[in-house]
Amino acid sequence: MKFRVFLAFIASFYVISSWASDDYSFIVRDIRVDGLQRTEAGTVFSYLPIKVGDVLTEEKTNEAIKSLYGTGFFTDVRLKAENGILVVEVNERPAIAEIAINGAKEFEKDKLLEGLKQAGISESRIFSRSLLERAEQELKRQYISRGKYAVKITTTTTPLERNRVGINFDIKEGRTARIKKISFVGNEKFTDKELRGILVLRKPDLLSWFNKNDQYSKQKLAADLETLRSHYLDRGYLEFNVESTQVSITPDMRDIYITINVTEGAQYKVSDIKVAGELLIPEAEIRELIQIKTGDVFARKKLTDSIKSLTDRYGDDGYAFANINANPELDYEKREAAFTFFIDPGKRVYVRRINITGNDRTRDEVIRREFRQMEGAWHSTQNINLSKQRVDRLFFFNSVNVETPAVANKTDQVDINMKVEERPTGSIMFGAGYSDRQGILLNASVSQNNIFGTGNFFNLEVQRAAINQTYSASFTNPYFTINGVSLGFDVYKRDIDTRPLKSFAEFKTETTGAGIRLGVPIAENDIVSFGLAAENTHITTTNKSPKRYTDFTHEFGNSTNNFPFTVSWARDRRDSAIWTTSGTTHRLFAEVSVPGGDLNYYKVSYHQKWFYPINDFFTLMLNGEAGYGDGYTGKPMPFFKNFFAGGNTSVRGYDLNTLGPRDDVSNLSAGGGVTTNSRFFAIGASRRVVGNVELMFPVPFMKDDRSLRLGLFLDGGTVFNHFSELNNLMRYSAGIAVTWVSPMGPLKVSLAQPLNDKPEDNIQRFQFMFGQQF
Repeated sequence: MKFRVFLAFIASFYVISSWASDDYSFIVRDIRVDGLQRTEAGTVFSYLPIKVGDVLTEEKTNEAIKSLYGTGFFTDVRLKAENGILVVEVNERPAIAEIAINGAKEFEKDKLLEGLKQAGISESRIFSRSLLERAEQELKRQYISRGKYAVKITTTTTPLERNRVGINFDIKEGRTARIKKISFVGNEKFTDKELRGILVLRKPDLLSWFNKNDQYSKQKLAADLETLRSHYLDRGYLEFNVESTQVSITPDMRDIYITINVTEGAQYKVSDIKVAGELLIPEAEIRELIQIKTGDVFARKKLTDSIKSLTDRYGDDGYAFANINANPELDYEKREAAFTFFIDPGKRVYVRRINITGNDRTRDEVIRREFRQMEGAWHSTQNINLSKQRVDRLFFFNSVNVETPAVANKTDQVDINMKVEERPTGSIMFGAGYSDRQGILLNASVSQNNIFGTGNFFNLEVQRAAINQTYSASFTNPYFTINGVSLGFDVYKRDIDTRPLKSFAEFKTETTGAGIRLGVPIAENDIVSFGLAAENTHITTTNKSPKRYTDFTHEFGNSTNNFPFTVSWARDRRDSAIWTTSGTTHRLFAEVSVPGGDLNYYKVSYHQKWFYPINDFFTLMLNGEAGYGDGYTGKPMPFFKNFFAGGNTSVRGYDLNTLGPRDDVSNLSAGGGVTTNSRFFAIGASRRVVGNVELMFPVPFMKDDRSLRLGLFLDGGTVFNHFSELNNLMRYSAGIAVTWVSPMGPLKVSLAQPLNDKPEDNIQRFQFMFGQQF
């Protein structure tokens, strides 16, 4: 192209020279454009720096040719004069009429076309050989990033009518190159196997098809080198260095060899810890926050964690911009390091303003009442973090981000900018499971956790399953008072009918009731709730009901009135309600029938969850539940108040509520006699124990997606009446679970394998629950 421009300049110079030699002053009386096929003449005029009436000069001629070539529309531009008319002769570049991609399997064609478009190649655009070459290189780069180093891309262009071209990309992807070996040179303290174990890149294994970690990536290698550096520095090797890395590929482009050359150096211990600067807080407290101690092997992580702890501590007292540095003094002969923590607290600052954005539906006051950092108060890192956690635990938002920028031209003020991303707070719940004995179980509910953006909760539930039907409505105002006392109301009708199921003892109850609830916060993360309800239960038994059921109806009648009083204590110290990685939850619940009704019983249960971050990828969750119930004043505990276990909320892999003691046919009354058929029925029990261990982690290729999570679990539990039964009745299962916080509500799917099931157990390996569980 440059050569053509040069020739055009020579030609224009010749034309102008001819005009000058003839002493001819050429005044443009008109302009005509020849050679256009698709481009409008107006487009040429808009780029042409010469207008009718102008005197054509050599300078303007050169400028005109440069301008028209610069558009990229033309392959050739010539200027000539005809009787006072400036004639612009152009040869248009062809337009791209169609693009075909053949042989692409690694990428979707739509994504490849989008990539070509960003490189300047798409239908209807002007064809350019240089852009085509650039696009071809971009395609190769994309394939190489997926480990396909042997990819071959052949590009052909086909001329079409009306000065158009068709472009065809023939792609031979070839085989993906895999890492064959990772070697280390210079390592003596740790073996190659130990060092390879901490890297993301690795040889092909059972999970390589899933995580692609056997495919080389420059970015992954850089991250692995930093991981390697941290591994050594956290174990005292202050002089560790990665000298070089070599990445080679075999001639057939199939195997990759990585060699990492390191210098380990000696291991250093901490010889002394000093504190200097403007301390402001007691030195003893500062030293407690410093995790590295004299005599310890140096660990960089402990050093950085110490600086963070000190920064947060000063931030709690308002010193938001405290500058803390740990300066080392190395003794190379003794292999010791002394550290001096220099503390510059800076100015004490206060919060000028709290700004909230992103809450299109939720009212500002709903968010602000969760804040523990106040406007006009001294900056507190602890209060700001607590405010963020409390807003996150509302479950109204997909994400909550907080920034504390300094106020312009002020050294003692900061603003708090909270940006939230709202999630749908209304949900429709669908639950389902399948077993050979019960078939499909379904339930549904409609709820709104944030009515009209007020933070109030409303739930309307309709549940129809094999054994129960529930119709209920609930309303809760979490801030009935300004101090956070909540008030709630419930109206419900619950019917349980076990007659269609072969695994349950036969009975039917119809319970109608209404209640009121009051929640009182007693600490930052603790709340005590009280509830009182009035309910009527109608009981129906059959000739196949257990004798203990018919005995109960003979003593108390087929209709009972009950006034259950409930007390509960709950503590929530999770870092997030959606994507929990650390913290605990506790719930202690007690229910007792108030004297004056027909029933005298009590139930107590305790539920705890503990989340522990193993690293940035894995989170360990431990769950424990225990329950105990009995009657008082000589009356038994109603059989329909029993505890149950089994299903996707307790021990997965077993049918819902089928674990524990069973009654067989020999205990059934049938017309005054006893039948001899052998059948077993789940009846629940007065005591319950459940435990779960789950290792949770994000989907490997979707690490930044906070809505999708995987888990490997081990469940155990049962219900029982006497501790002597516990060992025989305990059931265990293991499996994998997927949790997705979808726009419609949480979806949890599990696939479990019972570990010690017995012939009388009801197995349900696949289970899923869609929606918020209440």
